[in-house]
Amino acid sequence: MNIVMSGASGLVGSALLPELVRAGHKVIRLVRQEARAGTPELCWDASGPPMPSLFEGFDAVIHLAGENIAGRWTEAKKQRIRESRVNGTRHLADSLAVMVKPPRVLVMASAIGYYGDRGEELLKENSGPGTDFLADVCQQWEAAAAPAEAAGIRVVKLRLGVVLAKHGGALAKLLTPFELGVGGRVGSGRQYWSWVTLSDVTGAFMHALAMESLRGPVNVTAPAPARNAEFTQALGRALHRPTIFPLPAFAAKLALGEMAEVVLLASQKVDGSKLAASGYNFRHPELQPALAELLRA
Repeated sequence: MNIVMSGASGLVGSALLPELVRAGHKVIRLVRQEARAGTPELCWDASGPPMPSLFEGFDAVIHLAGENIAGRWTEAKKQRIRESRVNGTRHLADSLAVMVKPPRVLVMASAIGYYGDRGEELLKENSGPGTDFLADVCQQWEAAAAPAEAAGIRVVKLRLGVVLAKHGGALAKLLTPFELGVGGRVGSGRQYWSWVTLSDVTGAFMHALAMESLRGPVNVTAPAPARNAEFTQALGRALHRPTIFPLPAFAAKLALGEMAEVVLLASQKVDGSKLAASGYNFRHPELQPALAELLRA
């Protein structure tokens, strides 16, 4: 396939691009700065729709671009989070929709933040959205792809869980306190963290490109979501460190504000069976072996 990819320098993109190349695909990066001569790049600053001619000759588009959600959510940060996802996706979909011969498939990132804080409820792709900031962003983000869908392009919206990678994402941020022996559960520890390894995220993108029957929202989470306390214990075992220093909910909120409430303390028990039913075999279906392998790497 000839593939164009936005967000190629991020956590997912930097792992996915070489995997696509190894599989024999040709990948062109969609970048915001001026494309460098002699490099496989196209320039689009995302402030407006790209020229439809930019995508001529491509079989697929992978859309990953978006402001990192980590850190305290000031109003300016929240605006960047929303606009980078919603406006960028809308501009991209508008351009693809008017092409005479558009790419056959658009595979875009979304997030299980779509569901909000749902306690013990088992969340499937047809479950309703949440009501917090991130849930609202995810709804608008996914809806922004509507012009491409209306034009007959197969659109797959991968709702990513808590992505585990040694050098980036949620796990990398947790490692330091745990390695020092001062890690522990966050809040009550009863909230579900629906996790997935970075390797399975890239595998899911590869699968979505190839599987013609797959479309719409797809949860990308390992088969067995873990409560935060279970996740904490598994990480401690993988590092051979104690996990006896809990982070109270009030301290998490004091440190990170709204982001802690929506991301760290919210419970999302997500069902990833749609992806598995489509024929995807998880590379890391169980938490303890997944953490052990990641931390050996």
